[in-house]
Amino acid sequence: MTFRSYMETALEEACAAAVRGEVPVGAVVVQGGRVLARAGNRTRELNDPTAHAEVLAIRAACAALGQERLPGCDLYVTLEPCPMCAAAISFARIGRLYYGAADPKSGGVSHGARVFEHPQCHHAPEVYDGIAAEAAERLLKAFFAGRREV
Repeated sequence: MTFRSYMETALEEACAAAVRGEVPVGAVVVQGGRVLARAGNRTRELNDPTAHAEVLAIRAACAALGQERLPGCDLYVTLEPCPMCAAAISFARIGRLYYGAADPKSGGVSHGARVFEHPQCHHAPEVYDGIAAEAAERLLKAFFAGRREV
């Protein structure tokens, strides 16, 4: 079986989030080569601090499958998930996590809380980082540079 990345789709969602004035993060849930859900951040739009791209994509994928967990599913996200999202990924039983840019300030996977390393973590996905990291970093840096200019 040949590996196919869905990070370009996640980057499309991140770009759409930026257009909406949201922090440009995008996420895609895939099962067996089929996109189940895709989302970008909507925290400001929905006035919901939990409306991160990962959480929205996980919710939509669970709804699409009619189940509370996503075993055998892959999650592609443009930025290292925060601790809240890492916990949601664990609870959803995502099989593999692919992320782009590292987040030394707020990350919860390779930085900060390192949620999957805790003994209380019941499920840890396989983690692959640095997928299209440069593109994700450019998008984030451009977004925040634009915010500082305003």
